[in-house]
Amino acid sequence: MRPAFGGIDFGTSNSTVGVIRDGQPQLVALEDGEVTLPSAVFFNFEDNRTYFGRRAIADYTDSIEGRLMRSLKSVLGGTLVHEKTRIKTRSIAFTEIIGLFVGHLRKRLEEDADDTVESVVLGRPVQFVDDDAEADAKAEGELENAARTQGFKHIAFQFEPIAAALDYEQKVTREELALIVDMGGGTSDFSIVRVSPQRARSLDRKDDILASRGIHIGGTDFDRLLSIAHVMPQLGYLSPTKDGKRNLPASYFIDLATWQRINLVYTARAMTHLRQIRYEAERADLVDRFIDIVEHRYGHALAALVERAKIELTEQSSAEVMVALTGAKFATEISRAGLEATIARDIERVAATVGETIRDAQVKPTAITAVFLTGGSTAIPLARQQILALVPQASVIEGDMFGSVGLGLALDAQRKFG
Repeated sequence: MRPAFGGIDFGTSNSTVGVIRDGQPQLVALEDGEVTLPSAVFFNFEDNRTYFGRRAIADYTDSIEGRLMRSLKSVLGGTLVHEKTRIKTRSIAFTEIIGLFVGHLRKRLEEDADDTVESVVLGRPVQFVDDDAEADAKAEGELENAARTQGFKHIAFQFEPIAAALDYEQKVTREELALIVDMGGGTSDFSIVRVSPQRARSLDRKDDILASRGIHIGGTDFDRLLSIAHVMPQLGYLSPTKDGKRNLPASYFIDLATWQRINLVYTARAMTHLRQIRYEAERADLVDRFIDIVEHRYGHALAALVERAKIELTEQSSAEVMVALTGAKFATEISRAGLEATIARDIERVAATVGETIRDAQVKPTAITAVFLTGGSTAIPLARQQILALVPQASVIEGDMFGSVGLGLALDAQRKFG
């Protein structure tokens, strides 16, 4: 009997686990029948247990005392990954928290396989860190070490857009030159790949991958930009000091708007600084809102409201962020035009990276016959518009927005370990 194997797409916002059943790739149900698991960890201080995914977020939003961690993938390769966060009497490094989450995914994989699973293909972005090969290699090593500490012995990596291409290839009926677009929570990755039913049977696909590029821009970046531009001013961002000589320091506002940095504003040191900032502020009432959000540990909930508004704006012309804490009551309406103006520069960089990928492949844009879209951020109209304008003759194929990479990783794991 061959050893069990699987593929894990550890995402910035959501994660999936892929397996092969009856010769076909399928996703494992990870929580209450759902095949996606929000990449969230909650350390519950009331029962001293650790929860993952939707349960983690639910406990946090139910005001259970504890510590919520999200967007963990974003710290890989950076300085924050080795910093420690306080969990009651313990200080835990982000690398250990990532390991706990990967270990939870392995547990679900083994429950599905009814067997020990020691072989896995992990998805990775084309670049964990932009324009820094050393940091990129460091990030992959950190993720590999996290997986090894959880019991995986045979670990391979695959670029996420290539995994998505393998999933797409299961559905093609003829040869296509495809642009694979994978815009997730933390990165946007692109590949130009030749796919066909005949090529799908080949084990060596190196010659079929014409180019791959990535950029560290994704959904959580859009959340951050949207929050800074439209929500943080309600908390004092860009407001002046009493003497009118300068604006209030920006760092705490940026931390509160950034998923993986929110916990940094909950420290005693940060609160001391915030009270000093309040004393200096012309609009102390706005800083009072900020302080109330910190005191209620409402930062992740606020970020979730911004994220929800962003998602609503993919289909609506406007959305509202409403906060109703005792000391922080306000509402902000955001239009789609406001979203697009806020993220326009990042979308331009994403589109430029697509153009560079096409040039790297040394093909004309008109030669690309299909665009395969996956990842939640491909739902943003401005992103789709600018990317598709580069390949106007290509047909557009909508992949499983959150599952294509996991399915492709299962196929890749079958080739490597099956």
